[in-house]
Amino acid sequence: MRTVNPEQHARKRAAILAAAAQEFAEKGVDGTSTASICRRAGIGSGTLFHYFPTKREIFHALFADDLEHGARARAAALAADDPREGLDGLVGHLLAGADDPLVPGLMAAALFQVNRDAEFARLLGEDEERTIETLTALLRALADDGRPPVFPPERTARWIQHLVDAVFLAAGDEDFDADRSRAELRTMVDWLLTGGDRTP
Repeated sequence: MRTVNPEQHARKRAAILAAAAQEFAEKGVDGTSTASICRRAGIGSGTLFHYFPTKREIFHALFADDLEHGARARAAALAADDPREGLDGLVGHLLAGADDPLVPGLMAAALFQVNRDAEFARLLGEDEERTIETLTALLRALADDGRPPVFPPERTARWIQHLVDAVFLAAGDEDFDADRSRAELRTMVDWLLTGGDRTP
């Protein structure tokens, strides 16, 4: 019986997803074929289907893998000694991929897919709600510590999520600068937390 090397399996899977990300970013979901993913990954169709039975599952896996990283970032934020430190770390994680050149194309593909794939929409929607819940918990902890945000924690959490979303939606703009956008967003988050008083 042939045994599977977990590390080799994980590397091959990651290579397939990296190739698929480039295809989806350039051509969208409908314009991408499993054959083009195979060509870019340098594999045969039999290998691809061993990992992913359908193109739809490849697309889902691209985002699901990122959501696992998000779950770990949320747990780390909640475990931080200081809720402000946890919140800053979580916001940093949420903005981490803004400078990835594939982001504009993948965002466009994801927005298109959300409108016709209920399972994919649920996957992203549930993750966003968990992020908002975590942000809210951190903001409540700050309020309990005598550092209340400008707006109620639930509203502030949603504003932070909206601002993060806006950075990624703007990633395709011609004059987009990821570092500048991250810095500006952090200034806005500081205001939401302190009302202009930048002292933590």
